[in-house]
Amino acid sequence: MLRSLYSGISGMKNFQSKLDVVANNVANVNTHGYKKSRITFKDMVSQTISSSGGPTNNSGSINSKQIGLGSSLSSIDKIMKSGSSQNTDEPYDFYINGDGFFRIQKQGEILFTRTGNFKPDSNGDLVTSDGNYLLGMDGQKINIPRNNVSSVSVGPDGTVSVVENNVSRTVGQVSLVSFSNAGGLDKVGDNLYRQTLSSGAPSNAMAPGTQGTGELQTGKLEMSNVDLTDEFTEMIIAQRGFQSNAKTITTSDEILQELVNLKR
Repeated sequence: MLRSLYSGISGMKNFQSKLDVVANNVANVNTHGYKKSRITFKDMVSQTISSSGGPTNNSGSINSKQIGLGSSLSSIDKIMKSGSSQNTDEPYDFYINGDGFFRIQKQGEILFTRTGNFKPDSNGDLVTSDGNYLLGMDGQKINIPRNNVSSVSVGPDGTVSVVENNVSRTVGQVSLVSFSNAGGLDKVGDNLYRQTLSSGAPSNAMAPGTQGTGELQTGKLEMSNVDLTDEFTEMIIAQRGFQSNAKTITTSDEILQELVNLKR
């Protein structure tokens, strides 16, 4: 009887975690570059009531008898498929049409992002909305001259060109990196990722459009890859699963109460 109580508790905890994951996905449905998460479960160790046996001269084989002891959290995976593009017509909004990541320098640390909304700061360096620097091919900041510049353009290969004093010149090139296991990256907030032992080290900095990193498309941003239809379905499953496990606890409690009443 106590086994059913603990199995029900484990199920309730797991479906609460599932609801937490779903709620975070829904909350970030309009977060540019957001990658949704999914949760999976696994069964816990089973208690063996009787062991299996092989065939004998007088009888055939018999299977073991086991009672499961509930479920536990197996994984929370990041789904790294690309989101759709959204037109913004902003010259410093970049969409990666592939699997690459931008390199971002935040307080001396190199982090990575798929969110491409940048802008020149007061010095002309391209930064994120939080003031973190976008790094170019040489690992340095990309600077847009502030004076005598009539136009700025960014090519599909990330080359940043300006027309200065009626002369066109290149001032930098946006670089991208890739990972052998992008799902192993850790989220650190602000749409940024940090490499881990699971993700492996990033590739060498590459020009967009090479080795599967994807070309740059300007005037566009990557949308979240959250599908509300899927998330609402998962929400219903989590709710019903939680209710069902709560019911097993209630039923087990009622039977225990009957046992207590027998003593009376």
